[in-house]
Amino acid sequence: MKFLKKLYDWVLHWAETPYATPALFLLAFSESSFFPVPPDVLLIALAISIPKRSFKYATICMAGSVLGGVLGYGIGLYGYETVGRPIVDFYHGQEIMNAIKLKYDQLGFWGILIAAITPIPYKVFTIASGVFEFDFRLFMVASVIGRSARFFLVAALIRKFGPSIRDFIEKYFNLLSLVFMVLLIGGFILIKYVF
Repeated sequence: MKFLKKLYDWVLHWAETPYATPALFLLAFSESSFFPVPPDVLLIALAISIPKRSFKYATICMAGSVLGGVLGYGIGLYGYETVGRPIVDFYHGQEIMNAIKLKYDQLGFWGILIAAITPIPYKVFTIASGVFEFDFRLFMVASVIGRSARFFLVAALIRKFGPSIRDFIEKYFNLLSLVFMVLLIGGFILIKYVF
């Protein structure tokens, strides 16, 4: 948990710099293809600092994430063996890749949509979409819908509840990290049985 906390703090420090908005975009972009910390952390910090800009920050986050998903798709399509496989292996996603391969034509859109909304590693699905040459238009539609739903929900909660959400995260960081890991593992198990 110490490593995650340090990474969390490093991401949060960007909220107090003049580079906060570009950092949010880059974090969302990189998380969709390789980086382990979700952009929600910085999105929450920025939205709390200026609640009336919550939806602007959610839009930046969604745009960065979807474009990062395009990079993940490209990694899968053009560079899986050299770049994609090490990323998938890092997240222990090879078993998921194998399961996805079996039913991608039937459930690919829903898998991408679910991964785009939930803590399931979206990056594994972006790379898998390229590897299996999933219809790029459907990939984009699922990504835009899923990432918008996720980030705009966070923005709406911030507008409604404000700084109390950040205090809650700080106070219960270890517990929330554990819950996130359980959801992540549960997501993998769900995918294994759905796919």
